Amino acid sequence: MSAGADHGFETRAIHAGQPPDPVTGAVVPPISLATTFVQSAVGDHQGYEYGRTSNPTRVALEACMASLEGGRRGLAFASGMAAEDAVLRALAGSGEHVIIPDDAYGGTYRLLARLHAPAGVDHTAVDLTDLDALRTAMRDETAVVWVETPTNPLLTVVDVAAVAEVARSGGARVVVDSTFATPYLQRPLALGADVVVHSGTKYLGGHSDVVGGVVVVGDDELGDAIAFVQNAAGAVPSPLDCYLVLRGIKTLAVRMDRHCRNARAVAELLAGHPAVERVLYPGLPDHPGHAVAARQMRDFGGMVSCTLAGGEEAALRLAASTRLFALAESLGAVESLIEHPARMTHASAEGSPLAVDPALVRLSVGIESSVDLDADLRAALDALA
Repeated sequence: MSAGADHGFETRAIHAGQPPDPVTGAVVPPISLATTFVQSAVGDHQGYEYGRTSNPTRVALEACMASLEGGRRGLAFASGMAAEDAVLRALAGSGEHVIIPDDAYGGTYRLLARLHAPAGVDHTAVDLTDLDALRTAMRDETAVVWVETPTNPLLTVVDVAAVAEVARSGGARVVVDSTFATPYLQRPLALGADVVVHSGTKYLGGHSDVVGGVVVVGDDELGDAIAFVQNAAGAVPSPLDCYLVLRGIKTLAVRMDRHCRNARAVAELLAGHPAVERVLYPGLPDHPGHAVAARQMRDFGGMVSCTLAGGEEAALRLAASTRLFALAESLGAVESLIEHPARMTHASAEGSPLAVDPALVRLSVGIESSVDLDADLRAALDALA
């Protein structure tokens, strides 16, 4: 079977780019480990020359992601950060300017501040929910407006269509890191973005057993530019990694439905507990981005953050006290995780304008029994009271 744009998301997640193997009839795309491919004459081959340039298993993943995002071309990388780096290399050079969210992921900030800034790329952190602030920050040299929505770890929701309109009027490209939302919940290209980036390590893979990144672009020229960096720099995923992400994508829709349902229950528990000062979850009606999220997302995601009334000490105690919520970095897998961003995933932003409140705890809500998750979190919170 081949799945086209007229098929539903769940169908395309299973079939797009993945026809039965023509040699064996296998319904699962084989893992092609070959690093080189025979040519019948110089330059005459079956689409593959060398494993860094292209690989059949990688092509299947890239085609599937392009279909799910409604894009022209997908490109897979060895990690989410490798994907981000390739996009920035392709779109912003020396003397140019990048606008990022004022609560961007710490790794994105580090990439720009420590690697691209010394190469001559300037950047400004802006509250992208404030369109006037965005307009003020735009320059003639602005090449990219980098959006995260929802953001990591503050769950800020950005109106992609509105930001795209401002960026387009200034001649800038819009890149959206949609890792938290996944293509099941949000499609940035349809909202006006030029590029969408994912950490395949998170919800796409979904099982904490693979590191990868994916870029999907809305036009062929952009695709060619990023593909050049992909091949020239060579930060490509292994065939096995591509297979694992592709396998995870097959169950993405059903997993995300459960992640969202469990996260909503966790957010409601936190909102009613005296040990919690503030809950950050777009699905709560009092979240500042709730209306935008309801408009541009299918559901509100599986991530919840909160600040503790007892400050950093309480946050550290909570992170160390849960049992089902494992204390670990990363997110988006079937098991629930808890972490302290200021000392863990966002430590690279310490001392910068993007530093994270030390009272903040981030929860990646898994797909376990919601009753069990509630009991685990409630016991840890009650111990703080």
